[in-house]
Amino acid sequence: MTIPDFQTLMLPLLEVAADGAEHRVRDLESGIAARFDLSASEREQLLPSGRQTILDNRLQWAKSHLKQAGLVEPTGRGLFRVTDRGTATLGEQLSRVDMAYLMRFPEYREFRERNRSSEKELPSADVVQTATPEEILESTWRQLQQQVADDLLERILQSPSAFFERLVVDLLVAMGYGGSRADAGRSVGRSGDGGIDGIINEDPLGLDTVYIQAKRWQGPVGRPVVQGFAGSLEGFRARKGVLITTSTFTPDARGYVDRIEKRIVLLDGSTLARLMLEHGVGVTRARTYVISRVDTDYFDQE
Repeated sequence: MTIPDFQTLMLPLLEVAADGAEHRVRDLESGIAARFDLSASEREQLLPSGRQTILDNRLQWAKSHLKQAGLVEPTGRGLFRVTDRGTATLGEQLSRVDMAYLMRFPEYREFRERNRSSEKELPSADVVQTATPEEILESTWRQLQQQVADDLLERILQSPSAFFERLVVDLLVAMGYGGSRADAGRSVGRSGDGGIDGIINEDPLGLDTVYIQAKRWQGPVGRPVVQGFAGSLEGFRARKGVLITTSTFTPDARGYVDRIEKRIVLLDGSTLARLMLEHGVGVTRARTYVISRVDTDYFDQE
């Protein structure tokens, strides 16, 4: 028997993890493999990269989609458990849980819409018939990037506040502010900091500074928070600031910074994750694919 696709694995994964305890995907593989009568050789089949089994990869994708729909929740590094919503789903005695079923949940619809608006979804079966291999590869790469971005935000929300404050300074240093980490920036984040979590030099000579506030929020950040940050800058006689959140900013908050004299940049969660990916903060390169083309100049030589 061939290894099931990740949508077929969603319901079995939900079922074997439905005891209320924390689980790791790899600890559930044996039970799921037995359900599909997979042989040892099938369980050991690797992706072309040779770094991960196909079964583990598809189970991880199944878990990711269940998480986006709120049927499972992360509880620690690599750990997850079934939520009340997941338990209720199992109570429906379904024969299958797939992406079409998950669309009934608003969080999952928002996740899919986010992918669609950024053109980060895998091509549909119809599109695959007409898309070039390069287009399919590009679309797949975008989806993988989105998955890593979602995982980055999840890990940030699980980390201590002090870690997040250091992270945003590390990111700005990686973006070229001030030179080295030792010389360019410092995290503050202590009682009496006046609403400032970090300070970073804008240039290698330290001729100007940028003040940072980091908010690990899940709900939208509104104008009062941004206005408070602007007031904190006044207390330091600062002209520039960056307010970073793991969530989003309301339109009123964004409109406010456009109307004030101080220069404040608002970075939401999706932008934060994108910049971390672009500048290699909190991520490592897993593998590189080289695409070759025929060198026509070589063959045109006389």
